[in-house]
Amino acid sequence: MNRMLARRLVTNVSRMNVLMKSFSTQVAEDAGSLNEKLSKEHEKKQTISNNIQQYDVAIVGGGMAGMALACFLASLPMTKQLNVAIIDSNPALGSRLCIKKDDPPDPRVITVTPATISFLRDAGAWQYVEQSRHASFNKMQVWDYTGLGYTRYDARDVNKEVLGCVVENKVLHSALLSRVEATDFQKTIYPLRLTSMTLQPSSTSTVVDKFSSTASSSAQRNLAKLELSDGSSIYAKLVVGADGGKSRVRELAGFKTTEWNYSQNAIICTVEHSIENQCAWQRFLPSGPIALLPIGDKYSNIVWTMSPSESGHRKSMNDDDFVEDVNRALDYGYGPHPKSSLGTGDLFSWLNMDSTFSANQFFEIPPKVVKLASQRMVFRLSLRHVNTYASKRVVLIGDAAHTVHPLAGQGVNLGFGDAFTLSKIIAEGIALGNDIGEVHLLKRYETERKPANIMMMAVLESFQKAYTIDFGPLNVLRAAAFHGANYISPLKRSIISYASGDQKLPLFT
Repeated sequence: MNRMLARRLVTNVSRMNVLMKSFSTQVAEDAGSLNEKLSKEHEKKQTISNNIQQYDVAIVGGGMAGMALACFLASLPMTKQLNVAIIDSNPALGSRLCIKKDDPPDPRVITVTPATISFLRDAGAWQYVEQSRHASFNKMQVWDYTGLGYTRYDARDVNKEVLGCVVENKVLHSALLSRVEATDFQKTIYPLRLTSMTLQPSSTSTVVDKFSSTASSSAQRNLAKLELSDGSSIYAKLVVGADGGKSRVRELAGFKTTEWNYSQNAIICTVEHSIENQCAWQRFLPSGPIALLPIGDKYSNIVWTMSPSESGHRKSMNDDDFVEDVNRALDYGYGPHPKSSLGTGDLFSWLNMDSTFSANQFFEIPPKVVKLASQRMVFRLSLRHVNTYASKRVVLIGDAAHTVHPLAGQGVNLGFGDAFTLSKIIAEGIALGNDIGEVHLLKRYETERKPANIMMMAVLESFQKAYTIDFGPLNVLRAAAFHGANYISPLKRSIISYASGDQKLPLFT
């Protein structure tokens, strides 16, 4: 009996050991599974947190205005530490264009003013332009088809070295990108499109979306959320719309515009001469102005404004006929050459106390075009201006805020002025400890830029209207304006200074 009990006890103990071992194994397995789940959950949360890309500034549009802003931010002590996203699907941002000096210049060019050159030089970008093809000019001649008057301008009239510099778009854009890349500026380029944008209402609000963890919602407070074309999202304290005339940022943020289309198109192209052109020429014709701008070597750029029907006809005509049309428009077509001496200098002698260098320069015929050196490109012309430039967390610059008639090549220069002013305002806000996306700070940018841009738009609009009307008395008034601008020294200096980018009204100074 005792033996039987002992045997049963041993058996039960053995079974108990097996059960305990099995239980221990199960507990270990469960613990391991739990740890694995916790680890995976932690990794998932960490991945989510890491995927929430946050930036100080998101620049939508990597064209001229957008890259200029990035360049200016990278050059200022208070802003060069910012973390910036640049959103643009243009492949030029990802792969550098090969610019060959032996190739004819691209027809898409910019006439850069001395003020813009100064901005770019201070930011360290102009040195890259100087290493590539560009053409400065220190003289300009303007006249109209009636033959009643002309005006000559000279950089020496205002103690400047140049009146402007003609640069290919791709050269200037490459210079801006090169400068940004040469710094330690924290930038991330997204080769994508902006699809939607959400602005958070207040600093106490939280974002409710697929990233709904406490850590992620806390990180997203009071930021703008930008959804991109690949389905990803980024967040920024400030969104800058630099995405051109068809701005997606402007549309999504609800900015209202005033706009209308001109009944005009512009043809642009590159032409070649037998000699080097060193002057900028502009002649007003009945349907719009034609400009001949030096671009280096024996090449010039043509910007010719005309009716849509004329642009369609001239784009389709053969090269030789087009070249003949260009020479006719710049020389003997539509009307006679202005006379170089009409005794007008005596008429204005009472205001000509300090004669300018160009006052007594004779009228010249532009160099003859011998060959078309590029394709002809046609653009429809329009005017657009936003009613406000800024709202909370969103601001517009360049063509996203305003587009103007290409009469004096001022559009891109206005955009550079926007970018420079905005970078300065952001730097001042950081120095004072302000939130760079707050509307009261961004309104300071609007206050500075809006009047200057509207004034330039008004001046260009007035010129465009005044020089496309063929009416006897008005023709005489235009002739008087040409002669007054040529012989009245204070007026001439004011016009040159204003066109050069000085923020002064084109009045006597």
